Amino acid sequence: MATGAMAAMAAPTRVKVAVAQMTAVSNVEANFVTCARLVQEAAEAGVKLLSLPECFSFIGSKEGETLKIAEPLTGPIIKRYQSLAREAGLWLSLGGFQEKGPDNNHHYNTHVLLDDTGNICSTYRKIHLFDVDVPGGPVLKESNTAAPGAEVVAADSPAGRLGLTVCYDLRFPELYQRLRFTENCQVLLVPSAFTKTTGEAHWELLLRARAVETQCYVLAAAQAGKHNEKRESYGDAIIVDPWGKVIARLPDKLKTGLAIADIDHSVLHNIRLRMPVEQVNHNHKLEWNSFLLTVFATVLMHRLVCPPFKAIYGFLAICMQVFLESREFVQLELQLLPSLTGSVGFQHRRYDIYGPSSCVEQPRSVPGKPSAL
Repeated sequence: MATGAMAAMAAPTRVKVAVAQMTAVSNVEANFVTCARLVQEAAEAGVKLLSLPECFSFIGSKEGETLKIAEPLTGPIIKRYQSLAREAGLWLSLGGFQEKGPDNNHHYNTHVLLDDTGNICSTYRKIHLFDVDVPGGPVLKESNTAAPGAEVVAADSPAGRLGLTVCYDLRFPELYQRLRFTENCQVLLVPSAFTKTTGEAHWELLLRARAVETQCYVLAAAQAGKHNEKRESYGDAIIVDPWGKVIARLPDKLKTGLAIADIDHSVLHNIRLRMPVEQVNHNHKLEWNSFLLTVFATVLMHRLVCPPFKAIYGFLAICMQVFLESREFVQLELQLLPSLTGSVGFQHRRYDIYGPSSCVEQPRSVPGKPSAL
């Protein structure tokens, strides 16, 4: 049985969750006091999972400040939030923490998931860094001080199977497709600090789109208001159901507080049952597989005896890579080895959606031909 299915069975039918809205500043202690109050409010409301926004612990006002306060996940800042989770007895999604990075010039923007005993369950390093020239807004280049992550992360929780993302990831639907159809997620976490300009244009639109296309609940904690003279966030922390309906939000898009709703697994199950997009996705993939394998094999046979087919072969190899695995790329390399027998060696290498995996290459043979690898 799939891990996601087991998580759904293990989770209660209805679980109360919350997303936080706050205005972080360049003072770690002040931000902790705000977060501690929000955690306490969530616990008193019976919340089992609370999501805090990106940069919950610190937003710098001067260049270089973020790098100076960056810490490993074993440092004192995270330890304090672990104590919060343990004392309140709830799960905490820490939306984007400045984790010490690979060198002195970069940190990681890390989403940390804590369980109700304060243990770190999962960590996700933001893959898509915010390098943009916002129309009518600031020019921002997150990669100047942040290093990107490379792994897609999902985790089981009392609220169901969670998909961990951060802010700008929201604009890349293939990540959420991977979380839904490969990682079997039921709840997508999108803690953010959207700019005022982009938030007004796209925030709710994108969140509802991700919910509809994946048939998942979406929890979007948000930074709100003016952090300093140079930076302002859109706010509007919301929770969206798998049908794309906003089921919780604060009445004031800028005020610090919580938006609370229930994750109802019976609703999620019924939506997926009545509109089985996963099955359609699977069938479409099988049709492409069958077609491309037939064409690819035909061209391969011609390539062995007719060099002009090499160009067509190369094009089809790319098509195979794109379509055979929509969420886990497969690079297929057929190499004509110089030998009297004309044997062909076949190498199969798996790639996850954002780069090479640790999978070891394994030589195989084309049916009917001896292996030369």
